[in-house]
Amino acid sequence: MNIRDLLPHEKPVSTEVLFKSEHGAATAIQILQGEQLKEHVAKVPALLICVHGKVVFENENREKKLMLSGDYVSIDPMVKHWINAVSDSQLILFK
Repeated sequence: MNIRDLLPHEKPVSTEVLFKSEHGAATAIQILQGEQLKEHVAKVPALLICVHGKVVFENENREKKLMLSGDYVSIDPMVKHWINAVSDSQLILFK
């Protein structure tokens, strides 16, 4: 299996749970070029990893990070954040 084949390629933003347990979950996220995962908050700490592509992660604390394949960012709980795709991108979110 490959993360690029997991989600539909025609949907601007899509997600799929990869793994879930009583301790947490891993979610695959696909954002197509020019699209945005809209502003939201996480209730618990999270880790976002860019598997493929190029995105810009931003939050309400004015943090802005360009993420390429292999890059990751820690997401603090209860902080508004959003992600803009510069190119078709695949990410994994761990919470």
